[in-house]
Amino acid sequence: MDLFDRIMELSRCGYFCSQIMAILLLETLGEDNPGLVKAMGGLNGGVGYSQGCCGCMTGGACLISYFTGKGEDTGMDDPQHKLALADFTQWFEEEMTLEYGGIDCRDITKGNPAKRVEYCPQIIAASFEKCMEILTERGLL
Repeated sequence: MDLFDRIMELSRCGYFCSQIMAILLLETLGEDNPGLVKAMGGLNGGVGYSQGCCGCMTGGACLISYFTGKGEDTGMDDPQHKLALADFTQWFEEEMTLEYGGIDCRDITKGNPAKRVEYCPQIIAASFEKCMEILTERGLL
């Protein structure tokens, strides 16, 4: 099954952008973490369905941080943490602003729920692929 088909399958199961990205990452790693998938649901619909910052941008930042962020009291962020996040967020802002007029859900969908069906799967796929590219280029994945 290709990436787009898997995204559509997960969408039909009721998952949204950031949750789908988390599931795709977990599947890539061969891991299962329902708590992470649930937590990522808070980013859906532009952070808590507020129509704010797209869940693919915030979800992508979380995916990168899954590998680079501090996770223990005595640990530290990976030295590449901020640069990897900056690469992703800069890419996202440039691409989404050029294609859709901004990075907020309200900018992307223009308030039309039908646009979610049209645009969001493509944005999820592109965002997930960009995260994987950034992580792979840095030897983190």
